[in-house]
Amino acid sequence: MYNRAVTPAEYAAWRRDKTPHFLLDVRRPEEYERARLEGAVLIPLAELPGRLAELPKDLPLVVLCHHGMRSAHAVHHLREAGFDALNLAGGIDAWSRDVDPRVPIY
Repeated sequence: MYNRAVTPAEYAAWRRDKTPHFLLDVRRPEEYERARLEGAVLIPLAELPGRLAELPKDLPLVVLCHHGMRSAHAVHHLREAGFDALNLAGGIDAWSRDVDPRVPIY
């Protein structure tokens, strides 16, 4: 499955530069409570098809999960639905390891 992706370092630059975007977290609520990125909106992957109206079509969506697999599936479906969506490569785990060690690893 082909997905556009952004690396944790590239996404850190987006945040630093205040590049307009929407951060979507598709993990389960208990994962979101354990570790999250500031500004992320939680819509679990299973709920995503019924909640597309909550997402902006005028901003790129950066989608994350734990390691990048669920978010890759989400990006595929979001792009088919007309959204400009990118997968955060490696998920929050890669973010914690490569960018911000204050975000807990689990």
